[in-house]
Amino acid sequence: MLYDREGFVEAADGTRLFYEVLGEGQPPVVLTDGIGCDGFAWRYLAPRLAKNHCVVHWHFRGHGRSGPPIDRDRMSIEDLTSDLRAICDHLEIERPVIAAHSMGVQVALEYYRQNPNDVAALALMCGTFGRITTTFHGTDLLDQILPSLIRGTHMFPSVARAVWGRVPAAIAFRVACAGRELDAERIQEEDFQRYWEHASLMDPDVFLRMLQRAGQHDARGFLADVDVPTLVVAAEHDTFTPMALAEEMAGAIPNAELEVIEGASHAAPVEQPDRIAERVEDFVASRLGLTRAPT
Repeated sequence: MLYDREGFVEAADGTRLFYEVLGEGQPPVVLTDGIGCDGFAWRYLAPRLAKNHCVVHWHFRGHGRSGPPIDRDRMSIEDLTSDLRAICDHLEIERPVIAAHSMGVQVALEYYRQNPNDVAALALMCGTFGRITTTFHGTDLLDQILPSLIRGTHMFPSVARAVWGRVPAAIAFRVACAGRELDAERIQEEDFQRYWEHASLMDPDVFLRMLQRAGQHDARGFLADVDVPTLVVAAEHDTFTPMALAEEMAGAIPNAELEVIEGASHAAPVEQPDRIAERVEDFVASRLGLTRAPT
């Protein structure tokens, strides 16, 4: 998919942040990835939303075409939020709809907390309000082993780099489908391969540090203060962020709407993009008082 234009913005610590823009129309929609992604969730949604909106997609620091973090201590959800603010300021985006997937949901919520008057609406997909390392697959095992993994990458960086991403994409895809981590009937192996190849090329230290910091962030305390239209999209078979967390988040945010995508996995935006695009468009039009245009 080709975007209309692209560019770079310098973050507060000097890190180069990549963005790309597609379409035109108000309100603008800012697409925010999950960890390890450089657009995986938006491949099919972005062109559909761009029929009626200016769609902006950006890459986290250390992801995709953004540069590695200049300051490796700045990889928290708050730091990513600051990066998103730099993107919006550079593009002169006022009051966007922030559409977020997976860990990006935490970034979207934190952005709202810091900029409550500068958000038109939130579309939160397959994510939760925080502490993600304590809820992965419904357990806190990831939270327990992360410190050891990070120490290992520091002590043996060449080994970590050699081991990281060594599993071929085709094998990982078959395992994920067999374990119902993905909806095998709806996702294309090509799409998963794009995600896997990007994640395997990442610096493991960046990935693990960012994941650890995301596990320390928790937006639960201010969900009741969210005062913009919010759509929570949950996937029936999401093993990464169990659906109960989405239900809890939707129940805590005043007047939030919950949409459950039946049969879908954590990759729901890739598996069922037409349904999700239609739901997002209906939601934005109805809640913001806009004329509904066809997707």
